[in-house]
Parts: sequence; structure tokens; C-alpha cells
Amino acid sequence: MEKKWRNELGRIVRFGITGSLSTLVHYGAYLLALLWMAPTAAYTVGYGVGLCVNYVMTTFFTFKKHPSKKNAAGFVVSHVINYLLEIGILNLFLFYGMEKRLAGILVLIVVVPINFLILRFVFVRKQ
Repeated sequence: MEKKWRNELGRIVRFGITGSLSTLVHYGAYLLALLWMAPTAAYTVGYGVGLCVNYVMTTFFTFKKHPSKKNAAGFVVSHVINYLLEIGILNLFLFYGMEKRLAGILVLIVVVPINFLILRFVFVRKQ
């Protein structure tokens, strides 16, 4: 049982590292895109760039798997759900007058735990 908890803790730590790096890429691309675009479009661009980095790191580093059609499809579906959740929360924050740079950060804080649970389901299923 202790080994199972150690493995899960390792996944959570690796998820944190992967998520942190992907989030930095996502947020950096968002800020850069804000120079030319509306917040929702800029967030979408940032999300796309971060998504690519995230898939590679999630597959090889976080869950130590090989890319497959099945985990790629699950990853994309989980991120479509995640994206819609993020865009909804972003626009809710913006509607209530939150500053757009702060809104982008707070959205990420809200959805990270949800994203881990979804991705864990995609990559760690009982055989």
C-alpha cells in the first residue's frame, strides 16, 4: 500500500512540475497575444500553445507512458472540457470587472485540481 501512495505522490509532484511549466508557456503566450487580440482569443492562443507542451510532458514525464491514439484522444477530450470550463470562468471573471491579467491567473488556479483528476483517469485506468 505504501508503494502505491508513493507512486501517486510522485505523479502529483510530476503533474505539478508539468502543469507549472505548461502554465507558464500558456500564460506567456496569453500575455503576448493580448498585445494584438481580445482576451478570449488571446486565451485560446495561449491554451493551444500550452496544450502542445502539456501533452508531451504529461505523457512522457507525469504518467510515464508512450503516446497512443487512445491517450491522445482522451487528452484532447479532457482538454476540450477543461478549455470550455476555463473560458467560461475567464468570461465570468471579466464580466464582474476583474482585471484581464489577474483573471487569467485565477482561472488557472481554479481548474488545476479538476484537470489532474481528469488526466489521471485518462492515463491511469484499471486494465
